[in-house]
Amino acid sequence: SIVQLQAAWESGRVAELPGFGKTTQEKLGRAIAERTKHAGSFRLGSIAAEAETLQEDLRAHPDALHVCVAGSYRRKKEIVRDLDFVVATSAPAEITAIFVRHPLVESVIAQGPTKSSVRLRSGIQCDLRVVSGTEYPFALNYFTGSKEHNIVLRSRALQRGWTLNEYRIAPAPPEAAAKGKKVTAKIPEVREEMELYRALGLDYISPELRENCGEFEAAAAGTLPRLVESENLRGTFHCHTTASDGHNSLEEMAAAAQALGLQYLGIADHSRSSIQARGLDAARLRMQVASVRKLNREFDNFRLFAGIECDILRDGALDFDDDILAELDYVVASVHSAFTLSEADMTRRIIRAMSNPLVTMLAHPTGRLLLKRDPYAVDIPAIIDAAAETGTWIEINAAPKRLDLDWRWWPLAKEKGVKCVINPDAHRTERLQELWFGIGVARKGWLTKADVMNCLPLGKIENELARKRGR
Repeated sequence: SIVQLQAAWESGRVAELPGFGKTTQEKLGRAIAERTKHAGSFRLGSIAAEAETLQEDLRAHPDALHVCVAGSYRRKKEIVRDLDFVVATSAPAEITAIFVRHPLVESVIAQGPTKSSVRLRSGIQCDLRVVSGTEYPFALNYFTGSKEHNIVLRSRALQRGWTLNEYRIAPAPPEAAAKGKKVTAKIPEVREEMELYRALGLDYISPELRENCGEFEAAAAGTLPRLVESENLRGTFHCHTTASDGHNSLEEMAAAAQALGLQYLGIADHSRSSIQARGLDAARLRMQVASVRKLNREFDNFRLFAGIECDILRDGALDFDDDILAELDYVVASVHSAFTLSEADMTRRIIRAMSNPLVTMLAHPTGRLLLKRDPYAVDIPAIIDAAAETGTWIEINAAPKRLDLDWRWWPLAKEKGVKCVINPDAHRTERLQELWFGIGVARKGWLTKADVMNCLPLGKIENELARKRGR
């Protein structure tokens, strides 16, 4: 067990094992400490299936009027600590019974008339709030958060002479109302969440933006962007096959992409330096390109693009020479080694690679693995500036373990004119559906359809893939 391993590590017994040694013991110690630090935290993608299943099962109950997963899950935060369900119903006892007896529930923590808590089989705590239909828009908004967003909402209500809580808007006590800048006597009717924002003089703020990071100013001025949506995606580029470390063939990946309604799919298997991933050498890469070109002759209204996930070497050089890269439709550049470089050296390394006109996009720019590996040291503003200068796209890696580049950087990237590309880094067909998590990151980053390159249809994306090479 982990506890026994930690005891062995503390006593120094790990280093005495054949083939281990002091260095391995130190690595194990750091890994145990990291695991302890992240106890009680879950990646969004790790608990999404449970959250969606439970939500759908509650919605299927005839006594459920409205059902939604609120909290950080609804805001699409990359790390979730618990799940908050809000249900409008006239039969709270029946809904509670369905919730606590659900097959996904491992244990019941508490059960009451309006609130119940359980622990799901994944280990995450899950809370249920049952409310009336009139309370629902307030409860949904309050339990969606964030805390900082809610504070501003309550302040705006107070300025109008009202109090706002998780159940209703009501007249504020005279002493509280007197502090407000503007007193509005009549309380408007609020039947849905959108009307709550309208009552407070705001355009509706999507859940992903509710972090008190400028959304109120934009909502008051009517300048909130129309955020990108899943159905806007027309294709994607960073995907793998059995040619390197993927689990499905070229044909299977193409069929899965078409089944999802995509118009194109880019194949970018690993390059030769990624030995552990069976990276392609020049001969195998050319064979794959020929296979892609041959398959394309069989498709109607669908296209495969031939690319490579090309390792950025320690000095910023690329894993293949330009003459080979020029034979491809696009190049994904990424760091897979030498993570311990200084920030200055890592930044120079990546910018040198981005300066190559054959590099189309930068993949998982910080190298982080959520709850497992911290980002390597790199100057992200400098990377964003280099992307703007060179015309390099920056990836949102939609794999739930990465979600990189982080949503917090995208408003800056957008301001600089940097284009985004949402890629699943799919190593098997079912992982293509993880594009959904990338959409969540893009929406949190204030991105629109126009900001995301793979929202372009066939007929237009080809020109954009060639644009940097033509500069």
